[in-house]
Amino acid sequence: MPRHITRPTRIPVPGGKTIDEHVGRVNTGTESVSVARMVAPPGWEEPAQTPAFDEVTIVAVGTLRVEHDGGYTDVGPGETILCEAGERIRYVNPSAEATCEYWAICTPAFSPETVHREE
Repeated sequence: MPRHITRPTRIPVPGGKTIDEHVGRVNTGTESVSVARMVAPPGWEEPAQTPAFDEVTIVAVGTLRVEHDGGYTDVGPGETILCEAGERIRYVNPSAEATCEYWAICTPAFSPETVHREE
């Protein structure tokens, strides 16, 4: 039977970014995939990470910069980036004025234990 998800769970993170998980380990107990809406304030950045999951990121508003070993890729509205498990990446909102809104789909589902953020 289909599961109707009526609202996401807000996952607390430092730095002012919001994560609203619609499907995943926290909101639905799903381990195979997670789907979350992210909103990153102007100038937001997070530590580099080497996740143990594939992540598809679809930008809805603003620009998301994805730093990687080859440099960086700016992803704009309507664009998508695929980061594969084991790649060292870092997410940044390069704008000093604009918020960035994006959706992240992770397989298997995101977890703090498998994202492997650097300190």
